Amino acid sequence: MSGAPQQVNISDLDLSSLAEVKRQLEEELSHLTNSLVQLKQAQSKFKSCIENVAELKPQNQNKTILVPLTNSLYVPGKLCDTERVLVDVGTGYFVQKTRAQARKHYTDKVDFIQKNVETLDETIAKKRENMQYLIQVMQAKIQAQAQAAPGPSKS
Repeated sequence: MSGAPQQVNISDLDLSSLAEVKRQLEEELSHLTNSLVQLKQAQSKFKSCIENVAELKPQNQNKTILVPLTNSLYVPGKLCDTERVLVDVGTGYFVQKTRAQARKHYTDKVDFIQKNVETLDETIAKKRENMQYLIQVMQAKIQAQAQAAPGPSKS
C-alpha cells in the first residue's frame, strides 16, 4: 500500500460526499483567509515600526515621549539616544541595533511576509476555483436528479 493520496474524480461522487468535500473546502478557505488577515496585520505592524524608526531624529534627543507598555498603557519617557534602538526579535527578546539596522530588519520582515501573502493569495484563488467547480458539479447532479425523478402524475 503506497502513502500517496488517491485521486478521485469529483463528478463520480454522490451528493452527500460532494457536500462533505464542500464543507472541507469551506473550512480550508476560512482558515487560509484568516491566516492572510493575520499576515497583513503583522506586515502593517512592521511597516509602522519602519516609520517609527524613521521618526527618530537627533533633534528629538532628550524630548519627552510616551512609551507604550501595552496596547493601551503608555508612560512618559525621555528619548536619550536617537541612533540606537531596541528591536523585538521575537518571543520577548530584544536586540540593540542602529536605526539603519533596525530599518533593514523591519524591511526584511515586510518583504518576507509579502512573499508569503502572495503565495497564500494564489492558494486561496486555487481553492476558490475548486469550490466553484465543485458547486457546478453539485448543481448538475441536483438537476439530473430532479429530471430523473418522476413528476406528478396527471389523471
